[in-house]
Amino acid sequence: MKTILTCSIRRVLPLALLLGIVGCENLQQDIDVVIPTAPAQLVIECYLEPNQRAQLTVSETAPYLSSPIPVVPEDVTVVIAGPNRQRETLLYDPGFNFVTGKVYTHRGRNRLLIQPGDVFTLEAKDKKGRVVTGTAKMPTPVPLDTVEFNFNDRPVQLREAIVLARFRDPLETLDFYRFQIHRDSISQDPEVDYTIEDRLNEGKEVTLGTSYIFDPGDSLIVSLYHFDEPYYRFLQSTQNARNANGNPFGQPAAVQSTVQGGIGVFTILSYERRSLVIP
Repeated sequence: MKTILTCSIRRVLPLALLLGIVGCENLQQDIDVVIPTAPAQLVIECYLEPNQRAQLTVSETAPYLSSPIPVVPEDVTVVIAGPNRQRETLLYDPGFNFVTGKVYTHRGRNRLLIQPGDVFTLEAKDKKGRVVTGTAKMPTPVPLDTVEFNFNDRPVQLREAIVLARFRDPLETLDFYRFQIHRDSISQDPEVDYTIEDRLNEGKEVTLGTSYIFDPGDSLIVSLYHFDEPYYRFLQSTQNARNANGNPFGQPAAVQSTVQGGIGVFTILSYERRSLVIP
């Protein structure tokens, strides 16, 4: 009886699996998903700095499944204007900034005279009638009081260092900061990069730090950026969009631009920078 029962089970199982597979195939249904398309918009990326020539990148949005190669329109006229009759039409002259590691499409001839509190405007328009505008105000730089390092207590050949930076947050203003540490050059990706706001540290001394990730002999560049809320929201939204991209559990995130009539960012960088060598 045992042998007969075993043989019966072996013959019935493959048949049951076969029927299940056939049933699944009958349940298969192809669905065509229609991805809506929107008119292409101009995309602007521009960071002004005191005593530097303006550099700006213009591109276009593209459909979701299109080629990853950016579309660069060549008929865009860009005008930067500021106080003291500063007004310049930027040249269309694509190039690469070896200091920042960024590509640009337009550049200025003259160095910008920018003081804390100065307001600059941007206007970019093309022959299709698309117009992008933006306004940016330079925040007052917040000085770094101290930048230092401390080693852990591991053996000398295995020891690593943390970096600590301290500064005093201004009173009675809502302030936003970005803390970065680069190895050797700011053209490389930063080793440390995060943003904070001062809601819990209004007017107090703020200490920013890292984990034990730096080695003896490292040459570091420590930067503290002080910027306005629109740029802070832009940075937060771009980070959220990157985190959601390709993540089936992530919520869709839209970029909160600082420009009007298109997508992108126009801001003035205000920062304090120190060099630090771990001996």
